[in-house]
Amino acid sequence: GLSQYSSDPRTEWDLSAYSTRDQVLEAVRNLRYKGGNTFTGLALTHVLEQNLKPEAGARLEAEKLVILLTDGKSQDDANLAAQTLKNLGIEIFAIGVKNADEAELKQVASEPLELTVYNVQDFPLLSSLVGRLTRVLCTRIKEKSNKENADIPVNTGPQLSPTDLKISAVTSKSMHLTWSPPPRPPKKYQIVYYPSKGGISKEVILDGALSSLQLSNLTSHTEYLVSVVPIYDTAVGDGLRGVTSTLPLSSPRSLRISELSHNSMRLSWKAAQGATQYLVLCSAAPDGAED
Repeated sequence: GLSQYSSDPRTEWDLSAYSTRDQVLEAVRNLRYKGGNTFTGLALTHVLEQNLKPEAGARLEAEKLVILLTDGKSQDDANLAAQTLKNLGIEIFAIGVKNADEAELKQVASEPLELTVYNVQDFPLLSSLVGRLTRVLCTRIKEKSNKENADIPVNTGPQLSPTDLKISAVTSKSMHLTWSPPPRPPKKYQIVYYPSKGGISKEVILDGALSSLQLSNLTSHTEYLVSVVPIYDTAVGDGLRGVTSTLPLSSPRSLRISELSHNSMRLSWKAAQGATQYLVLCSAAPDGAED
């Protein structure tokens, strides 16, 4: 399976899409490059919620491996998202090209790092990794498959997945989330939220008995992406995702100028709700402009 990402991840094909090597190679040849930002955390969350579930071809008995290929430093919290995958038994290999941040690659990748982290100076040099990476991947799969009674986390459908995410009571600094819990309550929920145009990703862990959350201390007039993921002891349900924008801050209105003299004037306006101070800027109009 393959997903590309920038600020919005895109599934190119699922695990179950092709059944032969030739089909996969043909799909790779026809792949259109997706330029843009580097939201690696969002991409890893997309893989967990969309690509590693039965509907996409994930099998209960199969080992779960994610190979991350990136040429830049993430603009969101990749480590947080990666830790969620690793906590669920999903192994991550990190491959950096050109401007990738090696420290970040080591944070994201699974142990042992000498087997899971790779870095090359340019894209053509990726070919030098193919042989070694193939051997490492196959060996790891065999090692993990030989462990008896291993708990492999997997999504098992609607029984584990909440529905109907609603975002309400939106202000310039806060919003309220509610959702309908799944028939089988999870152990906990992981709620991740971050500005869609870049910024710090934040996470809240909520008890599985709850189904609502107030998000506070947000940035005004900003579009936020929200993800609600149910976590079980040995499985993860489908996540809910939503997007909404906080309101702009209140503005002063009805500016009036009075008491004009040769070197002074009086300004007055209707107050802006919640403002604690005002910044007043004054400059001379350029020559020829209206006074």
